[in-house]
Amino acid sequence: MLVRFMVELTESPARRSETAAMRSPSAPAYEDVGPSPRVLGMGSYGMTKLMRHTSTSEQYAVKLIERGGDITDHVRREIVNHRSLCHPFIVRFKEVFVTDTHLGVAMEYVSGGELFNYVQQHRSFNEAQARYFFQHLVSGVEYLHAMRVVHRDLKLENLLVDLSGSSPQLKICDFGYSKSGFDSHPKTRIGTPAYISPEVYQGARPYDGKASDVWACGVVLYVMLAGAYPFQDPDHPDSNHATMWRVLDVKYTLPENLSADGRDLLQRVFVKDPERRATIAGIRTHAWFVKDLSAHAPLGPTQPTGEDRSGATAQSLEEIDAIMNEAKVTLTNAPSVEF
Repeated sequence: MLVRFMVELTESPARRSETAAMRSPSAPAYEDVGPSPRVLGMGSYGMTKLMRHTSTSEQYAVKLIERGGDITDHVRREIVNHRSLCHPFIVRFKEVFVTDTHLGVAMEYVSGGELFNYVQQHRSFNEAQARYFFQHLVSGVEYLHAMRVVHRDLKLENLLVDLSGSSPQLKICDFGYSKSGFDSHPKTRIGTPAYISPEVYQGARPYDGKASDVWACGVVLYVMLAGAYPFQDPDHPDSNHATMWRVLDVKYTLPENLSADGRDLLQRVFVKDPERRATIAGIRTHAWFVKDLSAHAPLGPTQPTGEDRSGATAQSLEEIDAIMNEAKVTLTNAPSVEF
């Protein structure tokens, strides 16, 4: 069983009243769950907290970004790209709202924490376990690409495990580096060093974001199977520079006891030339991938379409832009809120 990833912070009654004061009269009413805040994640943007909607009692993960200069076009792109998605293996976007002190981004709360924690606890998965989660990942990424969105930061920490149903489900999250087909082609070298593809390290401008996502999927699969990163230098495990050179040389060792089909799939993904690298379509028809394929994993013609918006946010782009424009202005008399 996974250890749920969270950080608990103590909070005084005075601080709880400050948190309540965050809510502006026109904002949806979200409150902390329980007497102490539960922080689900931290980042340069601020933090993501577990919060309850006071009208429905539903729990959400709420990303809080301070009003003012932090509300950038980058933040808007993340929100707009995420808003357009509606898929069982992608964290659902709920809404944005503004308070006296923060822009809030409410999303589906996924109870099981990061896939990283599963791998860390078990050290590695057997092929059946890895295949199960990889099928979910490929299903979600295929949908993203069909919706003209590339993620650009796929990694174990951005894959959550939903334990609310009868069986675990993978959920892709964090669209902070995502790029839409309606934007320009990806040009910037971003992502997490262990997952970055050779062409991104080489500085290709522009590069194929879909092929780069496929490479990252291969790294996720490898880590699930081996419990280690494929291109980490054993002599310099903390050196991103050493990792980069091993990626550029496509220098890795296949996991021990991996089946022939599993070896073949990884070798088709870890190809330096993105034009020769396996595609998502090639992966989903590969012999290793289709074994024990779940009927509940949408693939190919069974994928949701852009018209299938059941469960998606009702907020229009115009409403989101109005809220974000409001959040760009810092209120001089706003109370100071501590977490």
